[in-house]
Amino acid sequence: MGWHRMNGFRTGRCFYSLACALTLMATGVAAQESFASRPIQLVVPQPPGGVADLHARPFALAMERILKQPVVVINKAGAGGTMGTQFVANSRADGYTMLVAMPGFFITPPVDALFGRPMKFSPEQFAPVARLSAEPLLLVVHPSRPWKSVADLLADAKRRPGDISYGSSGLYTSLHLQMESFAEASGVSLKHVPYNGAGPALVALLGGHLDALASGPGPVLAKVRSGALRALAMSGDKRLAELPEVPTLKELGFDIVYYQQVGIVVRKGTPDSIVKALRDAAKQAVHDPAFEAAMSTIGTSVSYLDAVDYLEVWDKDAKSIAKVLQRVGKLIE
Repeated sequence: MGWHRMNGFRTGRCFYSLACALTLMATGVAAQESFASRPIQLVVPQPPGGVADLHARPFALAMERILKQPVVVINKAGAGGTMGTQFVANSRADGYTMLVAMPGFFITPPVDALFGRPMKFSPEQFAPVARLSAEPLLLVVHPSRPWKSVADLLADAKRRPGDISYGSSGLYTSLHLQMESFAEASGVSLKHVPYNGAGPALVALLGGHLDALASGPGPVLAKVRSGALRALAMSGDKRLAELPEVPTLKELGFDIVYYQQVGIVVRKGTPDSIVKALRDAAKQAVHDPAFEAAMSTIGTSVSYLDAVDYLEVWDKDAKSIAKVLQRVGKLIE
């Protein structure tokens, strides 16, 4: 009798445990199926006003309409984009924290290796969602400067080595490395002035505190059109439709073609079903008329790639950046 009761208790406990396990499994499946069920953070690792920010805000609004949840843009600037990227790398792998991935995403790890420092993060810690755009850089100067062309700028730079200043979003950021590549290809020496983001560097240029800046079209296009800045060249393989009078560096005889990619990533380990939900939403978002209009306003063409194709360009970017770093070498920080 006692054994029978105990056996029945054990049997009951087994059924109870099985029921709990099935309930937990069902809850987990439901949680994944209900994504998104709360607000999502879209982290911009740069200050407001830069290329990443100008992409993030209309993208977030489009994603909100699709996912039926708030998508909140959070600017976490600092250390050339490292602070915001680390924040996402350390977040929960649940799809509720996304990152706008800029070139610093690929630059910071090899720079850490160059200086023998512990790696702050690695692209391998993330999973791609989509590439939004791939845009060239515009070489712009303050209109009070006398240069009307790249030839004018270089002639003056050769007369005054190290005197002509250019700003960037920080040491070893894409704006810094690409200007150094241009200076080396031109045989001139320029003065680098790093800022905590592309937005502050642009403000400094507009205020006449800098001579030049390499920037994505978004932040500077309206300023060029209004005469507040002067564009001398751009880094794409063809001229911008919005500025057809501005030549490419390739046209001017420089072996330089560069596109600054803007993508969306999440922490690696995010469930496949959630990544797929974000991929599907991103694919719709880039074709949202409001997003396309916002990109057109800042002179950026949508160059969407799904996660699989976006992943393929990661390796190409990493190799290209490694070559530039070899040329620039170790600089004082």
